[in-house]
Amino acid sequence: MADTNSSAKPTAEGPFAECVLCREPTEYPETHKGVTLCPVCEWHEAQRTACSG
Repeated sequence: MADTNSSAKPTAEGPFAECVLCREPTEYPETHKGVTLCPVCEWHEAQRTACSG
């Protein structure tokens, strides 16, 4: 059986930081430094900045 807790995403026990774009809770703790994005906004940002060539 696979370990479901072995992900590359940060894990934290609340309170969670707000997404800087949509203000939804992120997977990052409030003490996380830098820009925090929720999973949806992270995906949109990755699509926006991906090479289109």
